[in-house]
Amino acid sequence: MRLVDYDLYRVPPRWLFLRLETSDGRVGWGEPVVEGRARTVETAVEELLDTYLVGEDPTPIEDHWQTMYRGGFYRGGPVLMSAIAGIDQALWDLKGKQFGAPVYELLGGRARDRVRVYQWVGGDRPAGVAEAAREKVDQGFTALKMNATPELRRVDAPEAVDAARERLAAVREAVGSEVDIGVDFHGRVSKPMAKRLTAALEPHEPMFVEEPVLPEHNDWLPELAASTTVPIATGERMYSRWDFKEVFESGAVDVIQPDLSHAGGITEVKKTAAMAEAYDVAVAPHCPLGPIALASCVQVDACSPNALIQEQSLDIHYNEESDVLDYLADPSVFEYDEGYVELPTGPGLGIEIDEAHVRDVAGDTDWHNPVWRHDDGSVAEW
Repeated sequence: MRLVDYDLYRVPPRWLFLRLETSDGRVGWGEPVVEGRARTVETAVEELLDTYLVGEDPTPIEDHWQTMYRGGFYRGGPVLMSAIAGIDQALWDLKGKQFGAPVYELLGGRARDRVRVYQWVGGDRPAGVAEAAREKVDQGFTALKMNATPELRRVDAPEAVDAARERLAAVREAVGSEVDIGVDFHGRVSKPMAKRLTAALEPHEPMFVEEPVLPEHNDWLPELAASTTVPIATGERMYSRWDFKEVFESGAVDVIQPDLSHAGGITEVKKTAAMAEAYDVAVAPHCPLGPIALASCVQVDACSPNALIQEQSLDIHYNEESDVLDYLADPSVFEYDEGYVELPTGPGLGIEIDEAHVRDVAGDTDWHNPVWRHDDGSVAEW
């Protein structure tokens, strides 16, 4: 058996799908993408496949991972690790299909029967969050996530902090104390504002504050952790176990959020999750992406004892043209019941991609995140 062909599809709303095919006709799918940089990652995937994998036996996944990672003198970062991630997902999909088993069975077997998920509310500039939260809880979700703020100045006025506090208070009042609410700072908050915001939100007991500062400032997180009882989460812009090493050793982070389409795929995130377990840190994989990325996340959640909860992008504010279930031949694999999704039982990633639909909608989809600016015209963090 050899890898003989591949196809890449840019599909709406902002995803990149990879289809790998073997000499015996087996097909594996991956989702290698950096949101807003799909064309760049597409080129990186082509380079890796043409250089290292086409014509090779797909089964030695660890060796392929090491070759793609260590074969380049310059390594790491969002583009290369996302390219590796999507290829790795597709290789695991092929291997599961080869043995007729879900990927989690090949990684040691399940550690749970189902995976808890959370639902996004409120959009990039959060608004209408209380009403949206109540609606999602009525649909059966037991955990939600919202952005903390729109853009903030480096040191902003008290009203900006008050507005964030009032939004979370309104959501808490709407859904009660039995529902978990994650609050995403989205890396758009400076250190002084992160301190003030976390203190203001703490009385309303968020499940965690996410990416309170940019990962470039992770060395500051111990100071924040020492000042609050709110769990701290981060990791969507960290791309390997080596990137996570510092936050584990600092003891400042309670939840890591590696992205299965950015952080080296199933192979690397399973290793990172095992490292986190040794430091009593939970894993909640980042996934505002498509069905292949989500399926990959669920496979790792299934066999990771410290998996806490799973992000998923159904109805997220980015999915205006297409949504997660649109690309699946059987959407029932992601039916949510009481805020959980059952473990898939199908081979590989446990999903069947509707190839005809993918081909129909693929094209020049070229999403880029907005560029926000402050009142003085300087660029703001989005």
